[in-house]
Amino acid sequence: MTDYQVIIVGSGFGGQAAAIELIKQQQNDFLILERRDFMGGTWVQNSYPGAAVDVQSPLYSLSAVPYDWSQMYAHRDELQAYTDYIIEHFRLRQKTRLNSTVTAMRWNAEHCHWQLEINGCEQLTARFVINASGPLSTPVIPEFPGRDSFQGASFHTNNWDHNVSLEGKRVAIIGSGASAAQVIPAIVDSVTELHIFQRSPHWVVKRRDYVFKPWQRRILRTKWGYRLLRNSIYLALELRVLGFKYSKLLLQLLAGNEARRLIKQQISDPVLRQKVTPDFTIGCKRVIISNTLYPAYCREHVQVHDCHDGIAAITPSGIVTQSGQQVELDIIVYSTGFDATDGMISYPVIGEHGRLLADFWQDYPRAYLGTTVPYFPNLFIVTGPNTGIGHTSALVVIEAQLQYIMRAMAAVSSAAKRAIVVKPEAEQRYTDHIHAEMRKTVWHWGGCNSWYKSKSGKVIAIFPGFSLTFKRWTRNFKAANHYFID
Repeated sequence: MTDYQVIIVGSGFGGQAAAIELIKQQQNDFLILERRDFMGGTWVQNSYPGAAVDVQSPLYSLSAVPYDWSQMYAHRDELQAYTDYIIEHFRLRQKTRLNSTVTAMRWNAEHCHWQLEINGCEQLTARFVINASGPLSTPVIPEFPGRDSFQGASFHTNNWDHNVSLEGKRVAIIGSGASAAQVIPAIVDSVTELHIFQRSPHWVVKRRDYVFKPWQRRILRTKWGYRLLRNSIYLALELRVLGFKYSKLLLQLLAGNEARRLIKQQISDPVLRQKVTPDFTIGCKRVIISNTLYPAYCREHVQVHDCHDGIAAITPSGIVTQSGQQVELDIIVYSTGFDATDGMISYPVIGEHGRLLADFWQDYPRAYLGTTVPYFPNLFIVTGPNTGIGHTSALVVIEAQLQYIMRAMAAVSSAAKRAIVVKPEAEQRYTDHIHAEMRKTVWHWGGCNSWYKSKSGKVIAIFPGFSLTFKRWTRNFKAANHYFID
């Protein structure tokens, strides 16, 4: 006897979207497992100062759940309110178990279901599993020499300690990516010293935010008004692929020149300008969207340490730089990213004939449509390999993946079978095509080393093309690329 028809791992936007699609299909025999003691994923977990979305909110939202946004780029509190609205509207709390960490998962061939080990002891079974734990959910802190010796407060931006006051403190931010770019301007006025340790700079472009006027919000509350704005944003962002993949000249004209102008406009110090100017093509790494980051860098009590004066060691009282400078600190904030590539699924997954997913991914993570893997029946991965999107909203791709997942599950039912598996040759053709296309993109040739790449050097986080293409592929379910299990 199988406990559930479907188990969803994770309660962020991916898990919420999966649950909504199941409800639409009148499939209510599902359970959401959440490892934390709260639901909501990214925008509940990440509460660091300045947290905000960097994709326009009318598009960074589920198509089935429009919302009365106050501004174009929502801040974290509004995003959390939206998350809570989805959870309450679809009554997802009743379908969720908190404090439930999946520690292992094994395919049972005899019963054609998955056995999930929860918290290392309990076991649940499900016919289908949708892993929506997300690629940016496991924070990483590098093993700096002496890291554990520091006697002040230290924490990752993903686990911000609100019990620690920054007022009048000497603070270090380790990292200079998207989270750091939001934290730095938010705290710069509170601290007495701010040291930013930057491994490599990012390109920055202006945040063109806009607070909606009351009459505009009234229009956006209508279905046609919201859809018109959403589609307009989507089409404008989709055009970015022309630069990222098809025209280096267009990329420089539309984005590169703007980013260089912003440095010149906001930073007068030539030494600082040099520190923050990347040596790779814009787009190769995630582009930062901010009007306030560079002005924060220019404050008198702020010091930017680049790769030439990085961290040699962490001491009980602070950081020693490679030049020998002793930086005395009260607080260290790690903005050092997530295990987003080789660690897409944090628990062991054992498929047909005892195959380990980690072994299948030994060279690099790969999946058909970034969603399903040979030898792992009825397992679907939301935001799997090569489903990240560098030019538009990630939720566009998530919803496209779910269309494929729903079609695959429906195909099992229509064929009166018990399971579906993608054929190895279909996955191989797809993966070969993805990486052939990737060679045409800035993420491959742009000259940077980013978290988009796995240890193999292959770019496995990003889809190398238009999201319209991915949507078309997931919409046209090809039964011939799969086989069924009786």
